Amino acid sequence: MTTDDIATRVPVALKERAAALDAADPLAGYRSAFVESDDVIAYLDGNSLGRPLKATRDNLARFVDGPWGDRLIRSWDEGWMDAPTELGDLIGRVVLGAGPGQTVVADSTTVMLYKLIRAAVDARPGRDEIVIDTDNFPTDRFVVEGVAAERGLTIRWITPDPSAGVTVEQVRAVTGPRTALVVLSHIAYRSGYMADLPAITAAAHEAGALMLWDLCHSAGAVELALDEHEVDLAVGCTYKYLNGGPGAPAFAYVARRLHDRLRQPIQGWMGAGDPFAMGERYEPADGIRRFISGTPPIVGMLPMRDMLALIEEAGMPAIRAKSVQLTGFAIEAADDLLAPLGVRLASPRAADERGGHVTFDHPDFKRVTARLWTRGVIPDFRPPCGLRVGLSPLSTSFSEVALGLTMVAEALAEERA
Repeated sequence: MTTDDIATRVPVALKERAAALDAADPLAGYRSAFVESDDVIAYLDGNSLGRPLKATRDNLARFVDGPWGDRLIRSWDEGWMDAPTELGDLIGRVVLGAGPGQTVVADSTTVMLYKLIRAAVDARPGRDEIVIDTDNFPTDRFVVEGVAAERGLTIRWITPDPSAGVTVEQVRAVTGPRTALVVLSHIAYRSGYMADLPAITAAAHEAGALMLWDLCHSAGAVELALDEHEVDLAVGCTYKYLNGGPGAPAFAYVARRLHDRLRQPIQGWMGAGDPFAMGERYEPADGIRRFISGTPPIVGMLPMRDMLALIEEAGMPAIRAKSVQLTGFAIEAADDLLAPLGVRLASPRAADERGGHVTFDHPDFKRVTARLWTRGVIPDFRPPCGLRVGLSPLSTSFSEVALGLTMVAEALAEERA
């Protein structure tokens, strides 16, 4: 069955509303820049893996023939050595609200979290507690548990409302003179709740603690101002809204004021002051480069450059505005299509509390998601019963959302029959 055939099953009012929003969308032209799949009818998982760009396909081929195939090892001297910090500065400028020399691209999100968490608690001698929430992404919680075990620290757990997130009042209730570090996700990976980054950062600082934000669901979806809000540390992945591709390296932000106070724990040759001196002992590089460990993943850095160019051209304010419209439209459509089937909204209705995705709960959604995937409708499932709809503003149309949620309703009705 074709997309056109299925589109006839979308309720008329919803179809017309989606068409009107698409016609008025100033970012609609960007959709043609992305590679599309013939067997995907509605891609509702842009917050897990962004679509590739057509430009990336061409640029990867040019990279193989040029810098890699022709220049070979000379390319290290001709740009590759500076790629982690040069690309970090680009991410900082385009999506993080961060000045140069504070962001680096290097390892996976997990490794970057470990580096910064371990460095942060070691920089707070005499403080023996880390604060994190029970609903944070498993990697964040697991890394905190590991570092706490290594350093003999106590974890202070916050238990947030699962359909909302951590509040500044909850942070204040568990922080104090023993707190070394607070680790939170800016946008909750299940509910999409957007925490009050400025207020929570200030609350951590009032307690004398450092603040680390996980920006995996924020970078490229919402506007950020890390410098302005005096954020200490941040980590984020690049394969979601930055479209870096599967396994693309993560970024780390370390405020300039902390560079000389933090010693990262994975001391590799690329983070040394003079990597090619082959010195007898480790001496860290100046600035953000000291947070690099091994050889930079050059190939993995290529695709996100193409997406960052699009984001810079479109502008984060416009991208955020469309994101708010997309998620709001998804909620409206779900109210009509899914609520009568017993589906509950598990994300904030208020736009200023919501990131780039929304989650709907129903006990049958695990089976429904598997059924939808076979039909070319791709949301994702998050336990215990959440169907998560991630909407990447530059590649997603309102009509695609209407079509996808119509098919969610059909699959759920079949499951209940």
